[in-house]
Amino acid sequence: MRFSSQLQPPLLKLVAWGDTHPRLAAALLGLVSALALPPIHLVPLLLVVVPGLLRLIGGQSTLRGAAVVGFCFGFGHHCGGLYWLTDAILVRAAEFWWLVPFATPLTAVVLAVFIALPCGLARAAPPGWPRVLTLAGAWVLADLARQFVATGFPWNLWGSVWEFPGRVGDIALQPAAMIGVHGLTLLTLLLAATPALGRRAMAGAAATLVLWAGFGLWRLSLPVSTPPDLNVVLVQGNVPEGQRMDRDFALRIIRGYLILTHNAIATLASQPGGPHPAVVVWPEATSLFPLDTSEPLRAAFLQASNGAPGLLGTLRFGADGRPRNSLMGIVGLNAPIASYDKFHLVPFGEYQPAWLPSALEFVPGGGFEAGAGPRTLDVPGLPPVGPLICYEAIFPAAVVDPAARPDWLVNVTNDAWFGNSSGPRQHLAAARARAVEEGLPLMRAANTGISAGFDAFGHELGRLGMNVAGTLTLRLPGYLPPPPFARHGLLIPGSLAAICFVAGLAFRALKWRLKPRSADSV
Repeated sequence: MRFSSQLQPPLLKLVAWGDTHPRLAAALLGLVSALALPPIHLVPLLLVVVPGLLRLIGGQSTLRGAAVVGFCFGFGHHCGGLYWLTDAILVRAAEFWWLVPFATPLTAVVLAVFIALPCGLARAAPPGWPRVLTLAGAWVLADLARQFVATGFPWNLWGSVWEFPGRVGDIALQPAAMIGVHGLTLLTLLLAATPALGRRAMAGAAATLVLWAGFGLWRLSLPVSTPPDLNVVLVQGNVPEGQRMDRDFALRIIRGYLILTHNAIATLASQPGGPHPAVVVWPEATSLFPLDTSEPLRAAFLQASNGAPGLLGTLRFGADGRPRNSLMGIVGLNAPIASYDKFHLVPFGEYQPAWLPSALEFVPGGGFEAGAGPRTLDVPGLPPVGPLICYEAIFPAAVVDPAARPDWLVNVTNDAWFGNSSGPRQHLAAARARAVEEGLPLMRAANTGISAGFDAFGHELGRLGMNVAGTLTLRLPGYLPPPPFARHGLLIPGSLAAICFVAGLAFRALKWRLKPRSADSV
């Protein structure tokens, strides 16, 4: 393997050193691979990391040994990609100080299993393309599995490495409309493995990237629907976590959001050609007082918005008395309220897993009740909207109600828990990918940032950075017809991954069948 980057000679030494210390080398390679993820995007490192992992797998004499190497790689990868989880524990350090050193490593241990299995299976395939196909296919199938196991956590997907900022990222992301981010993961593994397969394979990879760019440019030229006459006002209050939460503090939060809303609507009204139709979006759980039962708060909002409707993050209590993490559509003081309840709840953060000992109470009272699933809100005066609360935006093919496709997506979140780290930036990148996969514009309001808007191609329309209070007003773009991934979902990357996996292992079966038999075996 020949590489020109100054970073690569040390990595190549690490790969060679791994022949005698495979587990430690695998963990270090996994740690390095996290640098390819958003927001750093050092994607060329994968051209060394993936061949290095293949070499370590091939150096093991058993499937179990290869799986252990894969586990070590996965541990390093997820420790590097999820270091920011520690910030959430530090917010409640007075209660959970003992968990600070363990939050990221324990999560990495669980997720590493989903890399260990593909690596073990890859050892069963012959070296070369069969092993690469087996590894790539099994890796994506494992990623699909971890989207569902224990409520799912599809973070650190290698398909996300293509979510570059700006025009380059717009072009690179377009195949996600066909095969989803999971499909991009499959392509990433196949391309990154080519240095281990010779010059012809690398030439094929280069040709693939040219075709990839051509497809992206072509798709960006597709027409969208006629944009509605609507401005979206994203409000970012920048309220830090960790403060004592009482009634007075909760009211101060709402007052701050009301002031920001009033100022943004007044600025919009002062522009030529007004009045300008608008909708106001507040982040996740902005109001700790249920807006459906608090007429004074609804009246205060409608006064601040000058009658413009709102999609507001709030708490809600169901008929069973349990709380919901909700988004409510407010259009008038006495008008019906459309509400959506978050259904992908965060374990240990929003609900208490049933298997956890009662002595370890992370979430008082068991936490929130989950909603029914993706749904489209019909709010009078607004195009049908698909709500996504917090990390619901990280789940490919699970963000839209297939029975009632919306015209746009709204993601409300509170990333203050994770500080000024890569966590909020990775979360933003995931939301952007959902816009491409579904062919729908997406507007995102985050309490401490990053608030932003994307069109149906994932092109960024504007943003508010981290840790600033302010508003961002964007015109709502048009939408695209449902692309293949929006119509068929995970079936597409799942089928492609299964084909690669079966094809890789089929080489082993074919090789066994063609092997000359001894007289005793006849």
